[in-house]
Amino acid sequence: MLKAGRFPFFPDNVQYWFETKRAFGAASYGASEFGEVMATVNRITSGDPDGWYTEWTATAERVLAEAESQRERGHRVSARDSYLRATTYFRTAEFFLHGNPDDPRIYSSYQKSIAAYKVCCALCDPPVLPVEIPYEGTTLPGYYHRVDESDTKRPLFIIHSGFDGSAEELHGEGAIAGLERGYNVLTFDGPGQYGPIHRERLPFRPDWEKVVTPVVDFALTLPGVDPDKIALMGISLGGYLAPRAAAFEKRIAALVANDGVYDYGIANLGSNVSPEQLPVIESMVRAPEAPELDAKLEEEKKSSPVAAWALEHGMFVTGTKSPRAYIAASLEYHLRNGIAEQIACPTLVLEAEDDLFFKGQPQALYNHLTCPKTFVRFTAEEGAGAHCQVGAHRMAFARIYDWLDETFADV
Repeated sequence: MLKAGRFPFFPDNVQYWFETKRAFGAASYGASEFGEVMATVNRITSGDPDGWYTEWTATAERVLAEAESQRERGHRVSARDSYLRATTYFRTAEFFLHGNPDDPRIYSSYQKSIAAYKVCCALCDPPVLPVEIPYEGTTLPGYYHRVDESDTKRPLFIIHSGFDGSAEELHGEGAIAGLERGYNVLTFDGPGQYGPIHRERLPFRPDWEKVVTPVVDFALTLPGVDPDKIALMGISLGGYLAPRAAAFEKRIAALVANDGVYDYGIANLGSNVSPEQLPVIESMVRAPEAPELDAKLEEEKKSSPVAAWALEHGMFVTGTKSPRAYIAASLEYHLRNGIAEQIACPTLVLEAEDDLFFKGQPQALYNHLTCPKTFVRFTAEEGAGAHCQVGAHRMAFARIYDWLDETFADV
């Protein structure tokens, strides 16, 4: 288990440390630089969201200026790499500002992050193609990463993040690893995720098959897609969302839950809540008034950095107006009542030993699966025990893609 004082930055604030480790981990595929991250967090005071924003923005602007200079001087590879790192730093800058959804800094950072990444895409070889996926009267932003520009049919890995990731972040969290192994990769943001929530405040929805089915429809129009070898991975909360989609969208031939989530509502309420207690708790959470519970949630925000961030960001991405309303909304995100049992495709469930958010959830999902299934646990001893293997992406994606290779070998 993680203990205060066991991590080198922000020893009193595990949420700030986790986001720092996430930034360090992005270096695995070139989306950050160890020294840049260390220099930035050395300037930040624990628990200071304004300072976090200011210092990450300063780093992002400096790296962006270098990228622009490199591009102007014709240094394509150097510029590509710098734009990619600037993308990460701008996204990181606004991470702790969501307690005020109207803060203009949120949207300024978002726009700069997207702009930097799209230049990076154009400088890749072959270029990464930004796409807009038709969805219920609007579009979902995404990117098509291709091994080459031919029409050769290849396995397609569709990847989305979860509660707070982005399609741009998936460049280094699955896309490059896939290209290296001969997979084309389609990344996207669904409702509630980085693009849609920033562009039009489009909130999360629990019936994720209504999101993934249009994405699969769109994927089948792309060149180089083998329709019999389409895999889907969801990361973090995506470990619920992707399995939910695969239960109903049968064109998914393989599924990865990274990390697995069976019941997001129970995970939000705490690991000590049993399913038998859930009806009583649901009644309390959904009551017209619950002043004692409201006060308890406010106290939890003050005492726990993780709870403070999760509740504020949860309201931001679900469009709810109070911590209790967000908790109530989260209770709809579960695979109970036989939903998990409807998943038919081979499924890989990942678990992180020191998971901050979903302790026990991967095993619960795995236990309910009736499809061909594999369980992989990442440990602290091997340096991969953090939520979604933050800081160990090359190890994690080796195991994920090796499983996909072996699974698709039989298709």
